[in-house]
Amino acid sequence: MTTAESTSADRASILLVDDMEDNLTALEAVLGPLNEPLVRARSGEEAMKALLRRQFAVVLLDIRMPGMDGFETATNIKRLDQTKDVPIIFLTGTEADTGYAFRGYATGAADYLTKPFDPWVLRAKVTVFLDLHRKNRQLQRLLAREHQQLDGLAARLTTVERRLAEDENPDVRELSHDIGEMKETLRMMRRG
Repeated sequence: MTTAESTSADRASILLVDDMEDNLTALEAVLGPLNEPLVRARSGEEAMKALLRRQFAVVLLDIRMPGMDGFETATNIKRLDQTKDVPIIFLTGTEADTGYAFRGYATGAADYLTKPFDPWVLRAKVTVFLDLHRKNRQLQRLLAREHQQLDGLAARLTTVERRLAEDENPDVRELSHDIGEMKETLRMMRRG
């Protein structure tokens, strides 16, 4: 992968979910300097559609929305295999019920901020999730490369094993047995 491809692949989208235009604009102003794609959703339903179309590093989710509120949206996000690991930061107004924080964490939120929030704090928290997302992507690429190398080694061992099986020499048969054990070890390594 070239540096340009790596940089492009490491871009981490951020999903902003709020039914109020002013709040979305404020979030974009705070997070714009991070130079990552910001995707808007004006409802829980829109958020779910966006999450099913692309990967996100983090979701900033307003709790109080008409229709599917933030808690219900978070529950749906955590329910799906495709989205269950996406971290959620709940955002809510200062007049919110004191039980909202507990309820937010109970639905799987990674964090909870009260509006008006400190822009520096929000940006710092989002940056942590962006870094985690990049590191997870990098780990996935490394694991894929390792599996590819293990597959190549297993194929080469199979070829050698096949050739040795044709030989009647007892020492060669023992080598063939050893290769079979190596192949089994490779299979176990691939399973993790």
